[in-house]
Amino acid sequence: MSAIIKIRPLGFPWETSDPFLFCAFHEDQYPKGNGKLGPDASLQGRNIGQDFTIKDGWRMYHGTKIPGFPVHPHRGFETVTIAHKGLVDHSDSLGAAGRFGNGDVQWMTAGKGVQHAEMFPLLETEKENPLLLFQIWLNLPKDKKMVEPHFKMLWNEEIPKVTIQDDDQHTIEITLISGKLEGKSAPTPAPDSWALNPDNEVAIWTIKMTPNATYTLPKASEGINRSLYFFKGNEIYADGYTIPAHHEMILNANHDLTIKNSDTESHFLMLQGKPINETVVKHGPFVMNSQIEIREAIHEYQQTEYGGWPWPSNDHVHEVSKGRFAIYPDGNEIIK
Repeated sequence: MSAIIKIRPLGFPWETSDPFLFCAFHEDQYPKGNGKLGPDASLQGRNIGQDFTIKDGWRMYHGTKIPGFPVHPHRGFETVTIAHKGLVDHSDSLGAAGRFGNGDVQWMTAGKGVQHAEMFPLLETEKENPLLLFQIWLNLPKDKKMVEPHFKMLWNEEIPKVTIQDDDQHTIEITLISGKLEGKSAPTPAPDSWALNPDNEVAIWTIKMTPNATYTLPKASEGINRSLYFFKGNEIYADGYTIPAHHEMILNANHDLTIKNSDTESHFLMLQGKPINETVVKHGPFVMNSQIEIREAIHEYQQTEYGGWPWPSNDHVHEVSKGRFAIYPDGNEIIK
């Protein structure tokens, strides 16, 4: 049996397999900032509030002055936000807040309901503000759908990296956001996450291969879903295929897959996990197990706004002078 089940081009958002719901990949070459955390550029010609078309290399998304995603609700799943490059300003209805980026990861359990805003502040006024970000939606099983919301930061300095040399001394670097490899384990996930149980073999890895490097992905158990997303590079050679960048490989996780890189650096995201195998009903930012539960989620949001919004604006951002930090719902603050 082939290690590769299917190869398909990447769209927006990226398609995923159970227990994941999807992955939104954002790469924007933002210009210099205007001193107010927005772009020092004209916004004419953009569909402000719904700007998802790349123009001049970047998008405003739902932002009107600052790019990003102003306040919106979630229920029934988790978001894992990998800020590979650039910064994110987080604010939520729990009173939690933070600025993270350049390798940091935010793990948020929406559970029974939370509102949050995710804005992309352009702090640099003398140079460009590039952004590269993944937001992965990880489902919650039925018995965890209505848990208390939870906010957790995985700081870049605390996320383990595994460096491997192939036989020709080319380097492969793997960052462990979830899962384990070569005796190293990722930071502990959120307390109600499907990823918390090691039997579910949830792995979220980013992989960087230097030119001409060769790497064999280790096997997982039979029945585990695994996808490898080739998001930057030229082409690779695997399982008899020549695969260009911007493609997903759906894999047999219990088969070896050896990847031979071409003559440019290549970057991948790997998502892996045991399927939850429950009915998934999605409606925008709500993910439940039935249409009745979706209606209940919408009704409760309309009635309660999941605790309301404690911040002065829907697109709340933090002071220009702030560095990386997190304030938790209990008031505890961490400054990096």
